[in-house]
Amino acid sequence: MSVTESAVLPPSNLHDQPIERVHRDGVEYVVLGTAHVSRSSVEAVHALLANESFDAVAVELCDSRAQSMRDPEAFKQMDLFRVIRQGKAGMVAASLVLSTFQKRLADQYGIQPGAEMKAAMDGADARHVPVWLIDREVGTTLKRAWHSVSFWQRFGLLGGLLASVFERETIDEKEIEKLKQGDMLESAFSEFANESAPLYRSLIAERDAFMAARLRQEAGSSVTANPCKILVVIGAGHLKGMCENLRVQQADPVVTVAELAQNPPKAQWPKWLAIGLVLLVFVAIGYAFHRNTALGAQALRDWILYTGGFAALGALVARAHPVSILAAFIAAPIKPFRPGIPAGGISAMAEAWVRRPRVADFETLRDDIVHWSGWWTNRVARTLLNFFLVSLGTIIGEYAAGIHILKSLF
Repeated sequence: MSVTESAVLPPSNLHDQPIERVHRDGVEYVVLGTAHVSRSSVEAVHALLANESFDAVAVELCDSRAQSMRDPEAFKQMDLFRVIRQGKAGMVAASLVLSTFQKRLADQYGIQPGAEMKAAMDGADARHVPVWLIDREVGTTLKRAWHSVSFWQRFGLLGGLLASVFERETIDEKEIEKLKQGDMLESAFSEFANESAPLYRSLIAERDAFMAARLRQEAGSSVTANPCKILVVIGAGHLKGMCENLRVQQADPVVTVAELAQNPPKAQWPKWLAIGLVLLVFVAIGYAFHRNTALGAQALRDWILYTGGFAALGALVARAHPVSILAAFIAAPIKPFRPGIPAGGISAMAEAWVRRPRVADFETLRDDIVHWSGWWTNRVARTLLNFFLVSLGTIIGEYAAGIHILKSLF
């Protein structure tokens, strides 16, 4: 293995652009650090492609983000029933929330975030060279970031995300400068990423290592015989870390990629806590029936009313259809006997069935959710909102029922 680094003076039209060149294993990586909201970054991509010849172009995108960028209308084909059944409602909602921040940037500065990545892919296609997608799947990154912080910090993250949706002030120059020096995901969680080492590791450091390994992996298995020169377009915030990893990594890149692409294991304590609570409640209900049939019937009634009532309340707050509210009320009490789709999922599917989203709902979704009212008027957004509020109501109802039943018995 050979690793060298050289500083090369760029052409005049690339003046002041952060560019590093790293040579490894016979391949020259020309790494351009970009700002995700800067026209100069788009121009730099065009200039490099025009001035130099490359065997491939690598971009800081994963498959899903690249597909969304190439076909921004693809989300209109989303199957809500399938999203809910597969447990992806949370990921879809998080992606939509992040997209509102990007839309504000686009509206304010007249350039779509990630335009330089699109320019790199289009330039590669025009020159008939392969495009390498080297970033980790955004869903995996968000999951690893979520699981890297404490239970209480997660409330802060959710609050920060919601605040970014409904913020009405223009994004000031300081925030734009952060974007120019950082990363879109990091910027969305900037306050917490700066204070939390685990969060920074998930959002930035792990991806630096992942992208370096992906470059080595692609170079080793490229359909292009002996690729010699690769253009790498990444956010400026990853430039230093990714290049350093590219220089020093020794592990098999396939192994490194596989390790960093794994979803974090789900915490087991919430599951066992919920199971323990339900078992305790049903033991208490059985004990109530043992003492007195009327007392047992009252305890069972309380379980149904609390769990079903709070779940139905969640659907009501979401302004769901009466059928969806009834579905929430019925599904919540029998949740312990019906593993699989949660009560929120059943109510949301009922909502999507009764009020089928129209083409117009998908077309205006990104604009609607920027406003509070849009979450209730847009049928796609309301279905997702119904899912979360019913799920939250079910959890609250279970704890409230347990406390009330135990108090009535002891």
